[in-house]
Parts: sequence; C-alpha cells; structure tokens
Amino acid sequence: MNPAAHHPVAHLTPARWADANRQLIRKALAEFAHERLLAPEPAPDGWRVLSDDGATEYRFRARRYALDHWQVEADSITRHRDGAELPLDALRFVIEMRGALGLSDEILPVYLEEISSTLSGTAYKSAKPRITAAELARADFQAIETGMTEGHPCFVANNGRLGFGIDEYHAYAPEAASGIHLVWLAAHRDRAAFTAGAGVEYETFLRAELGDECVDGFARTLADQGLNPDDYLLMPVHPWQWWNKLSVTFAAEIAQQRLVYLGTGDDTYLAQQSIRTFFNTSDPSKHYVKTAMSVLNMGFMRGLSAAYMEATPAINDWLAQLIDGDDVLRSARFSIIRECAAVGYRHLEYEAATDRYSPYRKMLAALWRESPVPTLGEGQRATTMAALLHTDHEGASFAGALIAGSGLAPAEWLRRYLDAYLLPVLHTFYAYDLVFMPHGENVILVLDESGAVDRAVFKDIAEEIAVMDPHAVLPPAVERIRVDVPDETKLLSVFTDVFDCFLRFLGATLAAEDVLDEDAFWGTVAACVRGYQESVPQFADRFAQYDMFAGEFALSCLNRLQLRNNQQMVDLADPSAALQFVGTLENPIARFAA
Repeated sequence: MNPAAHHPVAHLTPARWADANRQLIRKALAEFAHERLLAPEPAPDGWRVLSDDGATEYRFRARRYALDHWQVEADSITRHRDGAELPLDALRFVIEMRGALGLSDEILPVYLEEISSTLSGTAYKSAKPRITAAELARADFQAIETGMTEGHPCFVANNGRLGFGIDEYHAYAPEAASGIHLVWLAAHRDRAAFTAGAGVEYETFLRAELGDECVDGFARTLADQGLNPDDYLLMPVHPWQWWNKLSVTFAAEIAQQRLVYLGTGDDTYLAQQSIRTFFNTSDPSKHYVKTAMSVLNMGFMRGLSAAYMEATPAINDWLAQLIDGDDVLRSARFSIIRECAAVGYRHLEYEAATDRYSPYRKMLAALWRESPVPTLGEGQRATTMAALLHTDHEGASFAGALIAGSGLAPAEWLRRYLDAYLLPVLHTFYAYDLVFMPHGENVILVLDESGAVDRAVFKDIAEEIAVMDPHAVLPPAVERIRVDVPDETKLLSVFTDVFDCFLRFLGATLAAEDVLDEDAFWGTVAACVRGYQESVPQFADRFAQYDMFAGEFALSCLNRLQLRNNQQMVDLADPSAALQFVGTLENPIARFAA
C-alpha cells in the first residue's frame, strides 16, 4: 500500500523517524570518518567521536575495511552528554559537528534542510512493503529501479530534492513508483533548437515516440489559436518544472506565444533514480526522456542546458562509433545507450543577464535516450548497477543474492562482472584518454537467467564523459568534452570513481556477509586489471605512466564539496580545480602486483 494512501505524511511516525536518524548518523560517522572530517578515537567497546565543544560523545562499533572504509554497526550507536544518554538526532548531530564539518552560516541551514528531506525519504521507504534482497534480485528492471532504499553511497545528504512539496514527492520521487504523464509544450523555432544523431529526423522521431494521434492533436491545439504548427518544436517537460517554474519564470514567453502549453502526453513514465529521467512503461522499447528540473539535489540544481543539448547527439554518435570500431570493447560486449535526440529553449533575456553556467540557462531542455530493453536477449534482464549496493531490512545484499542464485563461485561471479564493467573503463582510459562517470546509477548491467553479469551498458554520456588527451583529434561538435587534467590526477577517474566510490562499498558488503573476503575480492579486481593489461601489451608504456598498482592514490572527497557549497559544489568552469583532496588511500590491489 502507498504510505500516502490515507495521509500524505503517514510515513512520519516516531519509530520510523528514530530509525531513519540512526541510519543517517551511521552513514555520517562512516563517510565523514572516511573523508577525515571526523577522527574516531578508540574506546573500550569500539570507537567514539566528540562534538565540537567536546561535551557530546558518540559511541559505536565498527569494522574497518580496505580504502579506509568504516562499516559502522547502526544498532551500536549511542549519544551521551553530561552523563546521560540522549536520543539520536541527525539535525543535532550536524549542528554539534558543524565546526569539524566546516559548515558556514550560509550553508548550514540549507544542509539541514537536505538532511531533513533525506530522513523523510528514508522514513517513506521504510513504510513500503518489505521486499527481501533475494526477491528483488529476481525482479524486473523497473521494480529494482524503484526498490532502491539508499541513493548515492558516498553522499550523506543524498536525497535533498529541495523544491518538492510532500504531494510532489509522492508524485515524482522514484521510490514512490507513481506513473507520470509528461507535460508537452510547443516552443517557437526562433528560440528553440532540435538536434539529432545520424538517421534521426524530427517529425518521424516525434511521431514514433508520441503516436500520430497525439502529434496531430497538438497541431490542432496550435491551429485553434491561430498558430502555425510548423513554426514550433514539441518539447517534453517535467510536470514539476511546468507548474513550479516555467509557468511563472517564463511567463513572458507564454504570454507572447513563444511557448504554448499543449497538455500531457498519452504514455506513462516512471521516474528513475536520477529523478529527472523517465522510463516509458507504456512501451519499454521507446526512449527514456530526460528533462530539466530546477530542484536542488546533491550539490547542484538539476537543470539541463539548451546550449549543451545542441552537441549531445553528436557526442553520443562519436562515442558509439568509437566503441563499435574497437576490438577490445566489442569483445567485452560493451555498449552505450545513446542520447540520440535533444531539444533546448533559449530565454534570451535571462541569457543576457547571466553567465553560461547559470541555473537560469538550464530551465528548459530535454533529451531522448535509447532504452536498453530492445537489446536484451532471450532470458536476459536489466538492472541498475546501483542495486549491487542495496541491502534489505535484514541486512542481506542484492549482490549476495545474485551470487547465490547464479550457482557460480563468488570470485567467478565477481570476475564476470568486472570484465563487463571495469575492463571497458580501463581500456577507454589507456587507449583513448577517455573517461566516464561510471557510478552505479550511470551503469545498467545485463544479467543472464542465473543472475550472472553478461555485459554492461553505460548511459548519461554527453554530460559525463571527458577526453583528457590535449592532442586528440575530435570533430568540432565534440570538442566540448576535451578537458585539461594534470597527469598526476588522471587515473583518479578510476581510483576515485570506481574503486573508492563503488567497489569500496561492494567489497565491504560482501565481506561483512561472509560471501567473499577482502583478499579474494581485491585479488579478483587485480586479476581483472592484469588480465586486461596482458591482453594489450602495446600500451605497456601507458601502464607504467599511469600505474594501476601504485601503492597509494589521493583521497578525493565528495561530501567536502557539498559541505563547502551545496548550491553548486563544483566550479563548472574548472571542475578538476574544485576537487577536495585530503591525504591518500592505500591502493587495495597494490599488493597483488605481478
């Protein structure tokens, strides 16, 4: 039953709130210790952390794993002050630690709001019918997508979504699993642009996505107002964005009929983990739709730039062609789902008042991304890679359930997964100086009937990939993805994004469950790296220059970015310069060097 069926805040009960606070403080202790914002001290029965004023003490038990990962036992956490034990309160925790966390007067209240929203989301998810990890591991693509309970593994305030009211949360949050009908606008071609990949033509594409009846209906709506449909482009819009932003902020455009409200489309969509991307449940073979959304979440306003959209299909075509022509990537059955069409609207007055990174330039744009469903073979199914880190209410993991169901030895299951996921990341880096942002939400795993990983599909391409080779020959439309990165930080695209921000959690989860111990886990990762390197000896010089078996690498801290500036945590004009480095981490595969 939907927790909001009888009351919109029915999920906010004392028991659920207390549990949500315990879970968030568990994560805060773990990740803030990992990022060396907090320095836990040994205590008689585990560890302790003191507040800024030294008067409040948090006690807890934890196991430490590779990459300085803290696996904190939630049930062990207690809070003490003046000889009394106090209830756990995440908001008070942040205030008590604000000095250690470096929270300014400006950032603190916004961060507290993000924490409150994250807690509310946790309480909501705990009120849903409980599904075991084993059941979820056998579920279909979208049941897994809406069944996640955590979000980004590193960020403590990872479900801020500032801008959502509670009614909008129930309507649009991915965990609510509510069917959504997108709003459609007609945008005058004087200020709007549609771009598409090779072989994609506007009219044919839109009719395939919307259906003739819907497209013709929208054309009649325009004609009835004395407008020529040929002067307009059709644009999908998130309902929240229309009702809360565009209908007011773009009022001049509407009044002058440069934007015309057409109503909603016929197809039903489900919000994905990224909030602003939608999967078509009416016809899963149709494209995802990604929309602009002026909601603050995890350090950014989640808009889409009309200027960026222009080059998006060309970047995707370029990358798809590169992958198709590479023997190593073809052998790994690696692929992307292309962002094959995009549309953006330029509000010229806001452009005149802002720089190109302003949220005001990212309010009205959308793209269409291929669905992986048509590529699935007999017996295959898809899952977001983020699900591998999911644990259920009993502490059982999704990854452990897949391994158990596969009939494979855990190390063999892991190697198949790494060959599908990590090997392509390594190869594009060493062969092309090309890097992805391959976190769990950006990767789809294709599973066979048993639950073993058959191949990996990467997504969110145009906004996330980068070419670090200053001499690479790129088509003019693709030039935007070239970035200037110092040699000494290039390999952090693997060490940080893959090792520290994903495999760190997967390895600890499997070890804590006694599925696969740490030595076996990281030994398997090392074997994957060595196997790749042995298969392409022509890159030996590159392997020496960028050493995957180096003894240590810089610790790049994500929460520190958000705690410093939760409105825009990275300077988009110079993203690499904005990174926060604090010391180093011991490379867990260094000891397995040949």
